[in-house]
Amino acid sequence: MSLNASVPDVLVVVPCLNEAAHLDGLLERLLSDAAAGRCRIVVADGGSTDASRTIVRRFAARDPRVILLDNPARLQSAGVNLAARRFGPGCAWLIRLDAHAGYPPDYCAGLLAAAERTGADSVTVPMRSSGGGAFQRAVAAAQNSLLGAGGSRHRRGDAGGWVDHGHHALMRLDAFSEADGYDESFAANEDAELDVRLTRAGRRIWLEQDLIVTYFPRRRPDALFRQYLAYGEGRARTVLKHRLVPRIRQAAPLAVAPAVLLAAAGAAWGPLATPAAL
Repeated sequence: MSLNASVPDVLVVVPCLNEAAHLDGLLERLLSDAAAGRCRIVVADGGSTDASRTIVRRFAARDPRVILLDNPARLQSAGVNLAARRFGPGCAWLIRLDAHAGYPPDYCAGLLAAAERTGADSVTVPMRSSGGGAFQRAVAAAQNSLLGAGGSRHRRGDAGGWVDHGHHALMRLDAFSEADGYDESFAANEDAELDVRLTRAGRRIWLEQDLIVTYFPRRRPDALFRQYLAYGEGRARTVLKHRLVPRIRQAAPLAVAPAVLLAAAGAAWGPLATPAAL
């Protein structure tokens, strides 16, 4: 189907919880996307207490392509699954967008073009972090670094190609459904866990180099701590569930704290500071 088709065959799902600061710009961009005529846009809200729901209702009142969906389970994985079950029939593609991010122009059209060009079952994209205040900028710098990102291809800015995981963007709905969607017992890392199941089922994942997503890190240390605690738990559960062997790049950040402690004793014996220097 061409990018200008008028019949919706693309389900766009935006999991949301208190994202009023980002929703206006995101929905405006989606509705002006070159593929907007193909899209049904569902905001799966997990019980926002800010103006998020009011914003979505305002857009829905003027454009029937925008739908507000209650997500009582609150988790992103549950919100996407619920939207796929309720609004997926008749659609060929699923696009997931996080409200807490920025997207290039015609992002949806670019994803669809990449899928149709490559024949991929899933199209993932690179992600770069960007911040405003001092703490957020520092977090973004860490997340963009080799150590902070673990060296994964979708964070290094590598050339596009076939991968086993990337930042989730687009999937064939039949592939998503056959895999039973996201595992809703995962509060985080549900995307990587699903990619394990997709690749083991013979599905192919493409990294589209030019569609870079800008991620805005948490602004407060406590929120960042909770986020990474959940991510670490999710990653550990993925490893245990699928009996994976962690890669060196994934385990390397665990060496940071011991290295710093050794460096503190470096005044007594210089070589102890070597791991931290490396």
